[in-house]
Amino acid sequence: MAGRQTQGRRPVVALYERMVEAVRAGTYPPGSALPTEPRLAAELGVSRPALREALILLQEDGVITVRRGVGRTVSHHLPPRGFEFLKPVEELLGKGRQAVTVPLARTAEEPTDFSTQHLVLPSNGEVRFWESLIEVAGMPACLTQEWAADETVGERLPDAVAAFDGPEGRTSSMLRLLLAAGRGLPLTGSSTIVATTLGRQRGRQLGRPADTPGVLVTQVVRLDRTPLLAAKHMLPPGAPALPVWQAR
Repeated sequence: MAGRQTQGRRPVVALYERMVEAVRAGTYPPGSALPTEPRLAAELGVSRPALREALILLQEDGVITVRRGVGRTVSHHLPPRGFEFLKPVEELLGKGRQAVTVPLARTAEEPTDFSTQHLVLPSNGEVRFWESLIEVAGMPACLTQEWAADETVGERLPDAVAAFDGPEGRTSSMLRLLLAAGRGLPLTGSSTIVATTLGRQRGRQLGRPADTPGVLVTQVVRLDRTPLLAAKHMLPPGAPALPVWQAR
């Protein structure tokens, strides 16, 4: 499995992970300016095109910030690493209230930069993609997008793939079905949390203007060290509080 994972992940993903670990280890301390591209590429032993692509991913995840005249700076407050308890988003948001998962998309798609970054790529070149609107007390509370590779999930949790294709797949998040299939196994989650705006597409789906502020949670669920699911959860203003703690 380790060999397949290495082969399936692009070099830029490995570079991204190296840089994140370097930041957390203090090689590039919070608040410090990153070296120039030529110097950083030399320090890491990589090409400048690969470095630029990794830097874009780091900026998108909030690990670094970029300002004109200042350059690239390591964020003072790195995104927290995960939920203290791995639970379905609809359960976390509901908290005893009625939470309904409304399916918007249940399809397969070619890997995107996001799914390539976080998952083991399938040999057939497609990943399962679900988009759901989670309503709490009849109000839109979260727009959830989830990606999983059936080839990887099925190898570790075949019951999960069967559940994805069953009737529950229309009324559940992918995460809830994955957790049910993996009950008792060492499933773990990690996440990053950033403040952003909804944008035109998400704003329309959540019934809000495009420039409405929101909170974007990016989550990866693993079994042992194998990533099984990657997700984005967009929460608009007024959504129920989502309990998160920084990993210790």
